[in-house]
Amino acid sequence: MSLTLEGVDSSANTNPSQPRTYQVRTYGCQMNVHDSERMAGLLEAAGMVAVEEAGDTPIRDANGDLIPDVVVFNTCAVRENADNKLYGNLGMLAHIKESNPGMQIAVGGCLAQKDRDVIQKRAPWVDVVFGTHNVGALPVLLERARHNADAQMEILESLDVFPSTLPTRRDSVYAGWVSISVGCNNTCTFCIVPALRGKERDRRPGEILAEIKALVDDGAIEVTLLGQNVNSYGVEFGDRLAFGKLLRACGEIEGLERVRFTSPHPASFTDDVILAMAQTPNVMPQLHMPLQSGSDKVLKDMRRSYRSTKFLGILEKVRAQMPQAAISTDIIVGFPGESEEDFQATLDVVEKSRFATAFTFQYSKRPGTPAAELADQLPKEVVQERFLRLTALQDRISAEENAKQVGSRVEVMVTAQSGRKAAQTHRLSGRSRDQRLVHFSVPDGAQVPRPGDLVTVSITEAASFHLIADPSAAEYELRRSRAGDAWDRAQAQSCAVPSASGTQGSKSSVSLGMPSLPVRGA
Repeated sequence: MSLTLEGVDSSANTNPSQPRTYQVRTYGCQMNVHDSERMAGLLEAAGMVAVEEAGDTPIRDANGDLIPDVVVFNTCAVRENADNKLYGNLGMLAHIKESNPGMQIAVGGCLAQKDRDVIQKRAPWVDVVFGTHNVGALPVLLERARHNADAQMEILESLDVFPSTLPTRRDSVYAGWVSISVGCNNTCTFCIVPALRGKERDRRPGEILAEIKALVDDGAIEVTLLGQNVNSYGVEFGDRLAFGKLLRACGEIEGLERVRFTSPHPASFTDDVILAMAQTPNVMPQLHMPLQSGSDKVLKDMRRSYRSTKFLGILEKVRAQMPQAAISTDIIVGFPGESEEDFQATLDVVEKSRFATAFTFQYSKRPGTPAAELADQLPKEVVQERFLRLTALQDRISAEENAKQVGSRVEVMVTAQSGRKAAQTHRLSGRSRDQRLVHFSVPDGAQVPRPGDLVTVSITEAASFHLIADPSAAEYELRRSRAGDAWDRAQAQSCAVPSASGTQGSKSSVSLGMPSLPVRGA
């Protein structure tokens, strides 16, 4: 019986005339997703091909996916379950590799930066371990490990090459990530990211805008600006208003229809950014603003340099300028020393904030963070009970806020992914301007959109996590876009045939943290 690991089988392509195949598996945040695109680009520049594009080789796994010769894990160290999942997957791969000596396994990202020797001690069958600062070394390390028949580890303490200068295999032709900075200068007691990604380093505006223009020229109509703290952008080169200026400059790029960013820090969020958002038409009315806790005591213990009053004041200013803005957040439940009174303060702020959605996490004790050494670590059952109360509250608020959308006309950018029930409902999916997930049907006789096209529909139903639109022919408007054209070209180049639902073939699995919204329901 062959062993499988989420699409990886115990067989491998051993035909020397065929290019080697790879699969990048991603855990964590958008920064990791963006780094994975760079890893994929590097591997393809080295002559490898992604498993879903490897041609007609007959060796496939139980799911019908092609089998990778190289498996790369891009890891996250923020939460304990990411550790457990990685080591569990590595353990399963040990047996697969025994029958496939040509297969290579690489582990990179934040956990690799943190654990270093631990990975090779716990999983000596791993071929390559590399950190957050030397993504560009991946192909060389893989080849060195293969040539020397010996594991390779390279962990740098500072960035050698800014990731955006590396080749990229973009996951989407209609939207792209653009990193404006790496690292973080904050010292939140629960977060290990500054220790793993280093101090903040900012790219020059001209480099960022040139990359955005290149994406647009390639067919993208949406970009998301990435940084651990995007609104502190510019501090490194002495311009504290640089982020607002960058947003306004994005508004001058012809063909760029949607601009998003993640994630800002409330302590650094300034009025000029709010005005830039409101006054720049292609900056979307959507904001991800991490709260973490509504208790001022807990915020102080977290070293979050703002308090609940300031946080609520920012939301008030945003909504004064953009009444239609959808605001999402992050919240940690069960931080050490959190009392019932502290937790109630969080519930109160959530009620007042009316978040469209919230990414809620149970506090995870991470070695190497100051919070791990704090007294009063809470019992698991207390944290779980509070977590359930918080999610119930936010689910209610999300449903109420989404219900307000019923009857409204929204523009939806169609995505390649559809809801779990798409086969039954025959609905396609996309994101509205405010980032809400919309499942919509195409009226009989109407033209079916491609991923990247835009449809305008009337919302007919709402749930906590999505909206539904079943428009009549008169209510359905389709605008074919350059992004849809780019999708067609990409499909033709890969000899793929789009399905009726507009979805692509199987992709490497990506496990996202905030602020991507989950695809649920219809």
